[in-house]
Amino acid sequence: MYDAIVIGARCAGSPTAMLLARRGFKILLVDKATFPSDTISTHILWPHGAEILGRWGLLQRLAATGAPPICRRMTFDVGPFALRGTIPDANEGMGGFCPRRTVLDALLVNAAAESGADVRQGFTVDELLVADDTVIGVRGHAKGMKSIEERARIVIGADGVNSFVARAVQAPEYDVQSVAACAYYSYFSGLRQDDIELYVREHVAFGGAPTNGGLHLVMVNWPTSDFPTIRNDVDGHVWRALEAAPDFLARVREGRREEKWYGTAGVPGYLRKPYGKGWALVGDASYNRDPITAQGISDAFIDAEAVVAALGAGLSDSGVFDEPLAAHEAARNERVRPMYEFTTHLAALEPPPPDMQALFGALRYNQDATNAFLSAITGAIPLPDFMSGENIGRIMATARDGEFHR
Repeated sequence: MYDAIVIGARCAGSPTAMLLARRGFKILLVDKATFPSDTISTHILWPHGAEILGRWGLLQRLAATGAPPICRRMTFDVGPFALRGTIPDANEGMGGFCPRRTVLDALLVNAAAESGADVRQGFTVDELLVADDTVIGVRGHAKGMKSIEERARIVIGADGVNSFVARAVQAPEYDVQSVAACAYYSYFSGLRQDDIELYVREHVAFGGAPTNGGLHLVMVNWPTSDFPTIRNDVDGHVWRALEAAPDFLARVREGRREEKWYGTAGVPGYLRKPYGKGWALVGDASYNRDPITAQGISDAFIDAEAVVAALGAGLSDSGVFDEPLAAHEAARNERVRPMYEFTTHLAALEPPPPDMQALFGALRYNQDATNAFLSAITGAIPLPDFMSGENIGRIMATARDGEFHR
């Protein structure tokens, strides 16, 4: 009998299992994959996510894999000009990373095992066990082995967008957004680039960042309606997209693509009720937004800490989970909705409205405000604080004063 069974061992599941095991609970962590293994991902661990990894004692392990730091001099190019700055408000200004998932996920799985969790790789969950409308465990099998049953006080789904657990318990979804953007990415050697670069254009967005092994991630996003056409000539569409940023295009052409193009037609946005009788959800199984703002890994870390905090008292003594998990859901929604809405607008890949264009212009010669803007859109500081009328008014007034004195 386990205290908790966690299904899914990537960026949400392994941290959840690790943190629960560190509290002394008996944890089973399972995944149908074996590690290291890859998965479709935006890769970006923003500075506030790196700060959490540091809190867990794992940041130096990631740095030791050779992934260069990013967000210390990042570029957000809006077309007529580029905003460049740093993220001073998280991880002590030391930036984040763009790790390969083969590297990051294996690191997290190993950390969960070191913390005392029972880790079973290559284990497929076939069924949730239910008694009196309450989930009490799982039935599953390792490759080539007979089916077995394991029981727990709570089963946690950390199994992503297409969560088996969420489907099995029919977790309600709300605030659903349809798929907006599709994407393809690959890895290049020999690309002159020392930090993350993001380019936003009409009906396309693209960029790149240094990752493990001396390689650079290059990714392009288009409206998902274009996916059937793009998949038939990915290379051609990528090069045509990059023409909107000639300098970046030239540097990518200097490099060499080392792997195939990996692609996705996109994913929907949603909030799911993250708990019920004997079950809980964490990470993308609980909440998802379009990948264009690359919040997934950092959000998974935040959510893992929050779910563990909510479950702690119930696992320790009371056995009651509903009240703390209801409070967790409310807090999650309040935290994620501003970025959820911002991501939905950005993923439409439409030209920025006039007020946003005016803000970009005001930021151009204001480094402190640019750093704050980059901190807000990456999640290091609350987006509503930056976008408040009072703060935007100050930025615009400073720009007017600067123009008057030039």
